[in-house]
Amino acid sequence: MWIILAFILAASRPGGILGCQLPHDWRPQTEACRAELAEIIVFAKVLALHKESYSVYNYLPWQHDTDLLFSAEIELLCDQAWGSMLEVPAGSRFNVTGLGYFPCFSYSVTKDNNYYFFLRMDENYNIVPHGVNFQDPIFTDTADNHRMFASLFQFSNCTPGTQVHSFSPEWEAQEDSRLLCSTVQKALFEEEERVRTLSQKVRSLEKANGHLKEKVKTMKRLLRQAQRETMKEQQTLSLKQLYESKTTQHHPDQETTQGQKSPPHKKVLSKKLKE
Repeated sequence: MWIILAFILAASRPGGILGCQLPHDWRPQTEACRAELAEIIVFAKVLALHKESYSVYNYLPWQHDTDLLFSAEIELLCDQAWGSMLEVPAGSRFNVTGLGYFPCFSYSVTKDNNYYFFLRMDENYNIVPHGVNFQDPIFTDTADNHRMFASLFQFSNCTPGTQVHSFSPEWEAQEDSRLLCSTVQKALFEEEERVRTLSQKVRSLEKANGHLKEKVKTMKRLLRQAQRETMKEQQTLSLKQLYESKTTQHHPDQETTQGQKSPPHKKVLSKKLKE
């Protein structure tokens, strides 16, 4: 019931379930590959559950009034898995916080049951579930999980009654498979890095292309402006030449008119001389 309520309330909040979309390039990984990336791997029994009123891993406004968040006190049934970063022996006890029902996922355990945990240590030195690749980091105590983890990791010094340390005869082949998984995982990471680098180059080229387009627009605008100014200068020069040519044609007419009017003056002058 609490799980249903959690998802209903998460869906009703702004950006609820819609904000839980996985990355577009996400793909599921096997437990073997995910286990290689987990910081801590333990097989432990849950001794007690403790309600938490607040968790930095939950941002729900109604978290204070529910029992959705809790921590678990666990006891290691075996020494940590080979390759785990936690160096504590079987029988050690500590708290795992960050458990409960969250908007997009749930990390849940029950008292007196055994589980395999993928764990990590946060910046405040709290031990929290390590959901590698956005997948479940808690595995129930089943025969299938026993076989899987016994073939992947070398648990030792287990509590009597647990058979986690009994390895299958195909250990070397499975170890080769594990190494192959590492190779594939490395290749995937390298491919993702290559795609990321190419995407950055594409964005850089698109930005440079945008700058070039702006420069071309500016040059076209300046060219049109220069053409308009050149046309204006040519029109002004043509009008000036036309005006000067008309002025030059007008002056000879004036001289001809003056020449035609001079004879009467000469007649008057000659008449006076006669007198």
